[in-house]
Amino acid sequence: MKKYILKTKTYKGSQEHQKFIRNEHLKTFFTHFIRILILVAIIGIWELATRQNWIDPFITSSPSRVIKQLKELYETGNLFTHLFTTLNETIWAFFLSTVIGTVVAIILFVISPIRRILEPYLIVLNSLPKIALGPLIIIWVGVGTKAIVTMGILICVVITIINLLNGYLEVSKEKIMLLRSMGANKFQILTKLIIPATLPNFIATLKINLGMAWVGVIMGEYLSSKAGLGYLLVYGGQVFKLDLVMTAIVLLCILSGVMYGIISIIEKIIVKKR
Repeated sequence: MKKYILKTKTYKGSQEHQKFIRNEHLKTFFTHFIRILILVAIIGIWELATRQNWIDPFITSSPSRVIKQLKELYETGNLFTHLFTTLNETIWAFFLSTVIGTVVAIILFVISPIRRILEPYLIVLNSLPKIALGPLIIIWVGVGTKAIVTMGILICVVITIINLLNGYLEVSKEKIMLLRSMGANKFQILTKLIIPATLPNFIATLKINLGMAWVGVIMGEYLSSKAGLGYLLVYGGQVFKLDLVMTAIVLLCILSGVMYGIISIIEKIIVKKR
């Protein structure tokens, strides 16, 4: 009799769990559906407003004009040139700033005297408008890709250091003392406790870095570029070809959305493994 009751409860619990999973799937589907619906509505209203002359299509462009501009860029062979130029620069800026920022944050965490000495300088560097360094960057590394990637790194790296370092410092001191009492050295504490405990903070930093890398690269292309989406933005604004400007903005949104989606997928994989 007891075995029967136990089996019945287990089965009931399983049904409730399946119902919970179905509800979660429905919520996810509903969220994605509403997101797509909002996007379609924005595009539709935008197109309708320009066709009805509620807004000036010369100033705001329109979805149909953006598509026409994309087709023109593709037919002239410039579309993928500009796309891959900016994407390549962004990936390099994102990757290098993340690696450099992580290494520096670990060093500052492990060696506390250096952290106390350099902390004010990090705050000053973070508050400094990086665009002011543009002329110096061009002189230091030259024009072109190196200058653009350097601008992206400068914008991302200080934020990476500060965010990761704050995460490391927020790890429970009691847990650190416990590992020390068990004979763990600094490297073991770092790899077995600090880094695993701050993994969500690291993912959040990656998401911030992604947006900042795009900002830095576009700023760099404003200063010095012969190709790229930033170049299209500058050129389109100079010749009042606002369809080109809006097309570049749309492409930036698509690329940044795809990269953000990749990071989100990596986050889900990491969460499942933990």
